[in-house]
Amino acid sequence: MTRFALTLEFDGTPFVGLQRQAAGPSVQQAVEAAARRVTGEKVTLHSAGRTDAGVHALAMRGHLDIAKAIDPFRLMEALNAHLRPDPIAVTACEVVPDDWHARFSCIGRSYLYRIVNRRAPLTLDCNRAWQVAQPLDAAAMHRAAQALVGRHDFTTFRSAHCQSASAVKTLDRLDVERVDEEVHIRAEARSFLHHQVRGMVGCLALVGMGRWREEQVAEALEARDRAALGLNAPPHGLYFVAATYPP
Repeated sequence: MTRFALTLEFDGTPFVGLQRQAAGPSVQQAVEAAARRVTGEKVTLHSAGRTDAGVHALAMRGHLDIAKAIDPFRLMEALNAHLRPDPIAVTACEVVPDDWHARFSCIGRSYLYRIVNRRAPLTLDCNRAWQVAQPLDAAAMHRAAQALVGRHDFTTFRSAHCQSASAVKTLDRLDVERVDEEVHIRAEARSFLHHQVRGMVGCLALVGMGRWREEQVAEALEARDRAALGLNAPPHGLYFVAATYPP
């Protein structure tokens, strides 16, 4: 049995999320089905993180255990052939030790949230960014975001369906910057709560619109109450960017 680490890029638009669900097609289901056609084996994809319906990934990490003798490059090529026409691509594949785990060995996860800040409708970025027509003050959003960096109880920003045992997380980075007509929010932590990034982005957007004072983000955090959340940003602007592992 060989453990293969995969790097996945996908457009989350047609999926109910990364994890297999009864409600509809998932990224996990598509990859496992492709692997079964390639190897003849029933395999399970383990991933560094879970994504909601509509959330995308630039470099999601996962692993498969396969008994068949196959070269990593050939496996990658075969998986990509069988994944078509689903918007999923295996961009890297390598053999890893048996004790390496895509989820449990991961020591850091990073996300990017894209806001397109313009009035004209989205064409190329439809379903790939959140459009906000009202001008946003990215500098104010960044200043407000720094209240969330560090170890906190993020109950306000977690989904009611979050399965994490604790709402306490350490946020290592939350930066906001304007890139031409876009506003980018980058978040890094060892792990995140369900909807945490989308909740933080939604509240920061309210600051950028001038509907919230900068201090209200810290006040929402301190409330430790989902009712204090101002806005949950839509899923289609969110991208899983990278997973970090020990060298």
